[in-house]
Parts: sequence; C-alpha cells; structure tokens
Amino acid sequence: MIENKNIRTLAVLILALVLVVSACGKEKNMADDSDLLIVTSFYPLYVFTSNIADGIPGVKVVNMTEPQTGCLHDYQLVPGDLKTLSKADIFVYNGADMESFLDEVINQLPELKLVEASKDIPLLTDEDGEKNPHVWVSITGAISEVRNIMEGLSEADPANSEKYRKNGEAYIQKLTALKDKMHNELDSITNRDIVTFHEAFPYFAQEFDLNIVSVIEREPGTEPSAGELAKLIETIKKTGVKVLFAEPQYSPKAAESIANQTGAKVYYLDPVVTGPKDAEKDSYERIMEENLNVLKEALR
Repeated sequence: MIENKNIRTLAVLILALVLVVSACGKEKNMADDSDLLIVTSFYPLYVFTSNIADGIPGVKVVNMTEPQTGCLHDYQLVPGDLKTLSKADIFVYNGADMESFLDEVINQLPELKLVEASKDIPLLTDEDGEKNPHVWVSITGAISEVRNIMEGLSEADPANSEKYRKNGEAYIQKLTALKDKMHNELDSITNRDIVTFHEAFPYFAQEFDLNIVSVIEREPGTEPSAGELAKLIETIKKTGVKVLFAEPQYSPKAAESIANQTGAKVYYLDPVVTGPKDAEKDSYERIMEENLNVLKEALR
C-alpha cells in the first residue's frame, strides 16, 4: 500500500510538472505570436527595414526569400513563402514591377498591410519602355526607399511611429555620408565608359555620371547569343572600353569570354541583391564601400 501511494504521489508530481512546462511553453508562444511581424520581399529591403525597426520592442523583421535568390524578376512563390506571409502583419516590397508575384499575395492575403519602397520615385525605363526596378543600387534611390519604408511602417504601426522615424532618419544620415564620400572619390574620374553585366546599374551610373556603353546580359542567367556577343565585342573595340563589370551573384563566363577577345579586364560590382539570412545592419554600406574601391581601381 505504501509503495502504491508513493507511485501515485510521483505520478501527480510528474503531471504537475508537465502542466507547468506546457503553460510556460504556451506563454512563450503567445508572446511570440503577439510580436508585430514585418516581412520583406528580398535582401536590400530586409537590410533597410532592419535598420528602421532596430531595437523596437515587439517588432520582428524577417526576409521572405532565401539568400541564394537574386533579383526577383521571375521569382515564383513557394509554399513556404505564403506560410511566412500568412503570419505577417506588414509586407515591405520593392515595387516598380520587381515582384511579379505581388497580385497573388494580394489575392490570397487581402488583409495584409503593404509598404511599397519605390513609391513615387522617378523610374528609369529601357528602350522597350519597361521600368527598371533597381532603385536601391543608387544611394540616392536607397535613401528614398528607406524614407518610404519609414513612412509606410509609421502609418501601418502608429504606436511605434516615433521610433521608426528616429531610426530611419539616423540611417539616412549614414547613407548620406556614404554618398558624399563616394562622390568625393569618384567625381574626379575621367574614364567613365563601362560595360555592366545586366540592367542593375543604370541608377548607380546616373548617380555617379558613369556611361554604360553596353550590357552583357539583358536578362540575368541568359547568356548573349552569338550575334549579340559579336555586336558587343565590336562595340567594346570601337569605344575602347577597358573594364567589364560582372556581378558576384552570377557566372562570369560571358564577361570573361568578352574580355579575352577585347583585352578588357573583368571586375565585380555588387548590386546588393543577395546576402546572408541574418544580415548585419551595415551590410549595404559595406557592399557600397567595396564597390567604391573596385571602381577606383578599375577606372583609374
């Protein structure tokens, strides 16, 4: 009888412990669920938004797409993306036709609050009239997108409006200082003719008065045809361009082939489209500093 009593007592203690642990677990999950979740469409917007929401209690920022994803031109949503978005309170996206899947998101999640980073920013277009969405590659464009995100989050989450604006303005000051530094070091360069890998750099070129003579791949991942390659080589020889800029996110095969046939040299410029999942807050500045050093070496 005593033994049975001890067993019953032990069982009661174990059950009580399980209930306590379960309660703690539920409390933690409820606390997690109570966070305001901001989801960004891809890497540069994640970096910008993380700076704007930095240190704000109860606000969490996650990036929807995986690190290996480049520009979202033809990106197709996967079930995991919709699962992430279904938990989101706010979705920060680039706009300018970058996210071709946006209509699908709106249709499936009509209550999701949207913040468009490129809102009201004058857009460049190509010869076919298509919008160029790579606004953030220009630091001026990045500043405009940061301001749009800051204002959009302030409107969507008015309880934290003052904090978003304080963080956003501080980040804009850092980006402005970086822009001034890059102008100071690049404005005196006389060699301004370049060939870029794809259409990621027109805003950057406009900012620093660079002349994009030609583009290697109009669509990233689609190598130029034999005819396009021959025309590009002819253009480079005729204009005397000495530098080709590939991008670290894509194969340099086409750029290296052109360089071998023209005597030009291949360098790498990063359009800040990919990076680690939990990127550091200063990731954009560090990449642009690296781009600055590459340009100084290549053009001087």
